Amino acid sequence: MAYDFPPLTPGDAATVAARVAAVLEDAWQRLAAQQRAVLAQFADSPRTPHTVATLEEFKQAVRAFRQRVAQEAHQFVQGQLPHLYAAGAETAAEALDLTFTWTTFHRDALQSLAADSYADFLRRSQEAERMANQFYRAAREAARREVPLLAAGNVTAKQAARNLAARLAAEHKLTQVVYRNGARVPVRAWAEAATLAKSAVAYNAGTLNKSREAGVTHVEVFDGADCGWTGHRDPDKAARTVRTVEEAAEWPISHPRCLRAFGPRPDVGQAA
Repeated sequence: MAYDFPPLTPGDAATVAARVAAVLEDAWQRLAAQQRAVLAQFADSPRTPHTVATLEEFKQAVRAFRQRVAQEAHQFVQGQLPHLYAAGAETAAEALDLTFTWTTFHRDALQSLAADSYADFLRRSQEAERMANQFYRAAREAARREVPLLAAGNVTAKQAARNLAARLAAEHKLTQVVYRNGARVPVRAWAEAATLAKSAVAYNAGTLNKSREAGVTHVEVFDGADCGWTGHRDPDKAARTVRTVEEAAEWPISHPRCLRAFGPRPDVGQAA
């Protein structure tokens, strides 16, 4: 399946997140379009060999979606994450009147961050893929068990086929991803939120690791006035507080679209 999107170019976090979301939404829309083709085939001529062929095309679309997620995630962690990590490290270095270089310490930290980010991207996409596969299995089972029995009741074969297609459409909607906790999220929304979250974590990791490398033990937190340390409902407000580098590394952000950042405080926690 051909895509028109060029390779991802590292840049502004919001711009990159919008691009990743657009690419994955495009892949999902192609999958949804293939589902509509399956349903149309069921409603029109479910007994023909075309039904099996259309189902196989849907299965291929599921595979294409998985491959597109993996490809985009790979480009993101290989290009955007190093760019943002370095930006965060350079900001900390400038505040400390130092320079940033890609030492083994930073390369190892980035490698660990990239591996975690890539795996998390794939985990997030699995719910979308799970829904698509559920539809595929249901449609395949209907073709095997129900289609041969169409019009066995008191309706015409044509009406029975349409009823079957309508039932499959109602039970397997691919307009949103429904997570196991019941939350309904459009693919574009989760892709953008995931990308922004990983971008913020990468930038802050650079800041914190450069601070740690310089022997700084505390950082000042820059965040929204109402943002709690571990989440919006946390009464422990984060903005303008001073935390240890270890505490900050544990909570680099508190929610997917978090704007949290850190500034090194070499004046805090040092021996007199």
